[in-house]
Amino acid sequence: MAVRRLAPKELQPASFAFTADNLEWAKTLIARYPEGRQQSAVIPLLWRAQEQNDNWVSEAVLRTVADMLKMPYIRVFEVATFYTMFQLQPVGKKAHVQVCGTTPCRLRGAGDLIEVCQHRIHHDPFHVSDDGNFSWEEVECLGACVNAPMVLIWSDTYEDLTKESFGKVLDGFAAGKPPQPGPQNGRQFSAPSGGPTTLKGDVNGSRAAAPKEPVLADAEAKKPGDAANVQERPAPKPPADDATKKGNM
Repeated sequence: MAVRRLAPKELQPASFAFTADNLEWAKTLIARYPEGRQQSAVIPLLWRAQEQNDNWVSEAVLRTVADMLKMPYIRVFEVATFYTMFQLQPVGKKAHVQVCGTTPCRLRGAGDLIEVCQHRIHHDPFHVSDDGNFSWEEVECLGACVNAPMVLIWSDTYEDLTKESFGKVLDGFAAGKPPQPGPQNGRQFSAPSGGPTTLKGDVNGSRAAAPKEPVLADAEAKKPGDAANVQERPAPKPPADDATKKGNM
């Protein structure tokens, strides 16, 4: 994973300010936190600022958010450089591709996806394509290991990829028609790729029909106080009186 640094000075805009709507949203969000805890809003504020700032976080963005939350600049820089969801330099206008390069995805073909990025976008990560529409990077686990290999584009994951299907995903973004997110091989979410493997019969087939009425456990079937479930018990014998006791001695 590459070292995350801010974009060089020549790419940095001079200033940043939230739009009126985003500023109102930010003030409302900050007010939700208890007094003294407003700095907890740093991640959602950075995220909203990134969306406004052509999907990347400039140094001016970081300083603006820090001033709003009364945070040292370095603390906001630490958050932005730690999370790969924040882009620290300009990205493609149509798609920024984050390829998962952790072990499960590598074993399932992430290297092939990286080759596609190198040929179609740029040989090196963090470089925008010649047409300005695409950029890419390799990141750590994106949390869909069972659907490896996969990529994250903006806020959506595209899973179960091959070179060919990943190429089609990029074609869709290039045409302004992003494909449906999720598995790209026809599987349903994280279900077995070949369909169900167990319990495939219906009630009239290989599996026995389910009982029409639930079978209750004895403890539940015989509840205390249920007249139908009260069992007859012999009356307890009265204690023997003193005379009887003496006669038996």
